[in-house]
Amino acid sequence: MKTLLVLCVVCMLAVLSVSGTAEQKLKNCNEVRDAYSSKGFNVNDVPNKGVNGAPLKVCPQGFSCCTLEMEEKLSQQSHTEIKAPVTRLSTSLQSTFRQRHDHFDKFFRELLKNAEVSLHNMFVRTYGMMYVQNAELFKNFFEALTRYYVSGSAAVNLDSMLSDFWADLLERMFRLVNVQYEFSDAYMECVSRHTEQLQPFGDVPRKLRIQLTRAFIAARTFVRGLTLMPEVVNKVSMVSASPSCVRAAMKMLYCPYCSGQVALKPCQNYCLNVMRGCLANQADLDTEWNNFLDAMLSLAERLEGPFNFESVMDPIDVKISEAIMNMQENSMQVSQKVFQGCGQPKSSIAFRSKRSVKETGFTGRFRPYSPDARPTTAAGTSLDRLTNDVKKKLKHAKKFWSTLPETVCDGERIAPGDDCWNGTAKSRYESDVIGNGLANQLSNPDVDVDITKPDIVIRSQIAVLKEMTSWLKAAHSGNDISVDNDEDGSGGEESGSGCDSASCDTDRDIYFSTPPNTGTPRVKQVVVDRSPSAGVASQQSMALVLCGLALALLAPHLR
Repeated sequence: MKTLLVLCVVCMLAVLSVSGTAEQKLKNCNEVRDAYSSKGFNVNDVPNKGVNGAPLKVCPQGFSCCTLEMEEKLSQQSHTEIKAPVTRLSTSLQSTFRQRHDHFDKFFRELLKNAEVSLHNMFVRTYGMMYVQNAELFKNFFEALTRYYVSGSAAVNLDSMLSDFWADLLERMFRLVNVQYEFSDAYMECVSRHTEQLQPFGDVPRKLRIQLTRAFIAARTFVRGLTLMPEVVNKVSMVSASPSCVRAAMKMLYCPYCSGQVALKPCQNYCLNVMRGCLANQADLDTEWNNFLDAMLSLAERLEGPFNFESVMDPIDVKISEAIMNMQENSMQVSQKVFQGCGQPKSSIAFRSKRSVKETGFTGRFRPYSPDARPTTAAGTSLDRLTNDVKKKLKHAKKFWSTLPETVCDGERIAPGDDCWNGTAKSRYESDVIGNGLANQLSNPDVDVDITKPDIVIRSQIAVLKEMTSWLKAAHSGNDISVDNDEDGSGGEESGSGCDSASCDTDRDIYFSTPPNTGTPRVKQVVVDRSPSAGVASQQSMALVLCGLALALLAPHLR
């Protein structure tokens, strides 16, 4: 009997204890009222005392400080709160690479403009009116380079543009060094057709074509990649959370309110499972995202080395002037070969009437190019500094999507140890942490994810990244395979390769010196008269050339 009496007393005390605890919880709704109103909600939504939680759809349905209306409002709040850190991280990433894009784009554009100004100033000093009268040719050259940088092969075929430039330059110089002759349009077309065979400018056009093609393809593709990054991040970050994700977030963040435990935070592993379920589609972007970043890093290495845009554009005036000097030094041989292939031109009547002008020769010479002679002023920086900076940012951005759950479930958002909310009570979270990506969510204990329905927006961005990666890899080899429709929507074409077989790795002489022209032009063969009278005629022809150059140089002073 005594034993039975003791048991009855214990039971009564237990009932009184539970009753006291319940009474205490009723009073704890005041803390919920304070916390709820601090979120901007109406404090009158919260009951003064605990109520029956049967109507609740997410949180435990026993004793509760929550009503159905509160649960709905807190669900919306939880959606906002899980999206906020993702949005903040995405916005920061977008801002970082928009700034890098602007820095690179401004730098490349200013290099183009500076190169044009430098050439103009040098040629005015050296050639005077002979350049001024032909300045449009060089202006059009730089305009075409700028259009190619902006719009690619949809706007400019780089190979054709360069060939036309050298052909046009040859035609103008050929007229100047043979001012004693008259040339028809048909004759000059014949001269242009033999430009590559004659090689009047030495090896400069070939090397400059390779270097310009490599540098421009690498530069514009890299800038295009920097443009793409913020676009992809923005579109992916705008993907809405699924209803099951919102439900899981509500349960994780605000169900503790309903039991009066407003300060209780989720267990870390519980938070990880919820966020990996919510961000499952985003995590699937990670593989192609990392491939894209690797391709960007590889192309950045090219920009620092053999495809250095700055090293090509900065001394381009010296390179073109070197080509002109080659033509001047070999003008007699070039003219003779043209006369062999295209026929003997007619003498100019106008020239014969002015032969009394004092003979003179062209004396313009150019100092060798030294990289240290011209400090870079484009955008107030250098390509090396820009690439070093952007490589750090690209490396830091790797695995951005797969690490988002860990980034969110950190710091003040979670409770360390076992004194945390596990979804039902303040206790240890027992479930295993599942992996990233859609396929792993089949076993997610906290978020219902339909793995058969991948997000369309994210799948489209995976395809975009894959395509851009292929363009970056092609640019790494000196090829442009992108389809450009920035200007008029027309399809682009593959640009002429800047890499001739192994030359991508071996032809790194950015500052080149022109070797002597040893090639034999493939033009019509004509027997040349080598009699003494022919030698006299050759000397007379040389005198006429010098006289013609003198006329061109002195013309401004004779007016």
